Amino acid sequence: MKRKTGQDRSITNQWRPATQAVRGGTARSEYGETSEALFLTSGYCYDRAGDAAARFAGEQEGMTYSRLQNPTVEMLEQRIALLEGAEACRTMASGMAAMTAVLLCQLQAGDHLVGGRAAFGSCRWLTDTLLPKFGIATTVVDARDPQAFLDAVRPETKVFFFETPANPTMDVADLQAICAIARERGITTVVDNAFATPALQRPMDFGADVTAYSATKMMDGQGRVLAGAVCGTEDFITNTLLPFTRNTGPTLSAFNAWVVLKGLETLDLRIHRQSESALKVATFLEGRVPRVLCPALPSHPQHELAMRQMKAGGSIFALELDGGREQAHGLLDALELIDISNNIGDSRSLMTHPASTTHAGVAEDKRVEMGIGEGMLRLNVGLEDADDLIDDLDQALRAVGL
Repeated sequence: MKRKTGQDRSITNQWRPATQAVRGGTARSEYGETSEALFLTSGYCYDRAGDAAARFAGEQEGMTYSRLQNPTVEMLEQRIALLEGAEACRTMASGMAAMTAVLLCQLQAGDHLVGGRAAFGSCRWLTDTLLPKFGIATTVVDARDPQAFLDAVRPETKVFFFETPANPTMDVADLQAICAIARERGITTVVDNAFATPALQRPMDFGADVTAYSATKMMDGQGRVLAGAVCGTEDFITNTLLPFTRNTGPTLSAFNAWVVLKGLETLDLRIHRQSESALKVATFLEGRVPRVLCPALPSHPQHELAMRQMKAGGSIFALELDGGREQAHGLLDALELIDISNNIGDSRSLMTHPASTTHAGVAEDKRVEMGIGEGMLRLNVGLEDADDLIDDLDQALRAVGL
């Protein structure tokens, strides 16, 4: 590959996803390094004062400050955009920085947002608490029902914001139907695609305007760093999102960008292996616990829709126990191999009790409305042998009488 091939979209757009994940966005320096270079610098120098003025005026290409541009970060942004099928991408310091920025950059007092009811706890805090503080009205609906979005639309509605599959209930939203409703009315759709990643699902292929990510999850995939990303048109990223991030500074560090670049090289391999293992583990659990919520299982109420939108079911699913928090915590405490952790997307298998961790900040009545009961557990299936995970779950289930 030549020095600039990885940044030539006329070439990289023709590559298949696994190749894009390894080489997309790469720009080699004059040294010809094989691995992407790590640029640890806060600022940049100029040969002449006029060059600095020209760059700040937008008349000359080049970088000015690492809050705005960094060569390593730029390579990651180009790679994610390529995988997503988007014109452009902007990365940020964490997934929640990305979610906050993508909403605040385009909403103002008097606007209205319709959000998916089932969502990560911090995303519900954005819609329920933060946005209303700035005079932005919000309505949460059951994202499994496209009609609910239509019924919630007002003249001042500007954004639809939802996850699919949703965290932790694994609700699946009909991307094509919801995005069509939005497009007909000039509403921007923002889809949190962290559970699936572009390796399994590309919301823009179904009409979404913007996708947002916690790249901390499957994109890094090994529990090492925090990162977030927003993908969209060049116009949205440059003229709507960039002015917000330039002046508020949710900047991704060059080191974290480099780590995620390395993670993306194995994304295609990891997510398919983990999806296969997750289905095997979920199939085992289906015969032992009252309910398993895994999109890859035929028993999932939206299985057919999930399989139309996704290449595989993903590495994450939920299960429900009848014994409430006591039994759920007892199962977690009995685990010997699987870690108790509120993170997801890791190469290690992790399990958590959402009601007391990721969604502890959500009021109990809202948790119930979302479908998060005291007996719900969320499992992130890693890269271990699936049979070892099954053995661990088997002994933990027996420890709590199942």
